[in-house]
Amino acid sequence: MNTLTVGDTAPLFSLQNQSGETVTLTQALSHGPVLVYFYPKASTPGCTVQAQGLRDIKAQLDDLNVTVFGISPDPVAKLAKFAEKQALNFTLLSDEDHAVADAFGVWGEKKFMGKIYDGIHRLSFIVGTDGKISHVLDKFKTKDHHEVVLTTLAN
Repeated sequence: MNTLTVGDTAPLFSLQNQSGETVTLTQALSHGPVLVYFYPKASTPGCTVQAQGLRDIKAQLDDLNVTVFGISPDPVAKLAKFAEKQALNFTLLSDEDHAVADAFGVWGEKKFMGKIYDGIHRLSFIVGTDGKISHVLDKFKTKDHHEVVLTTLAN
């Protein structure tokens, strides 16, 4: 796993959102910075809490012109159910082949209950309008993620 760092150019990507529409990083950057957050699996406890936190600060993120992209390897249909059930007000993107996760360097070996497997590591990146990564958020609890995002954007 070779995770991108501050100053790196963010990989441009094009993925389907929870409605099956194609969304690109380039389009979003034309409106302002983008929070690209990677999460392992929709509708699991930690991922749900993390998404709810971002949902609840959407107005503050809008004030800062920040677009939110939540990326997981879940299929579009699962993202649609997750977004509807949690009343999510931001974009979820399907990265089933984990190509975007690979490009950002967040796909790699994980351990859970003694098992070793490959999966997404929970990291977030703030991409500036210049296409470069301005912040990498890797030290947070899922319930505090939204607060870390706002604190980072304020500095």
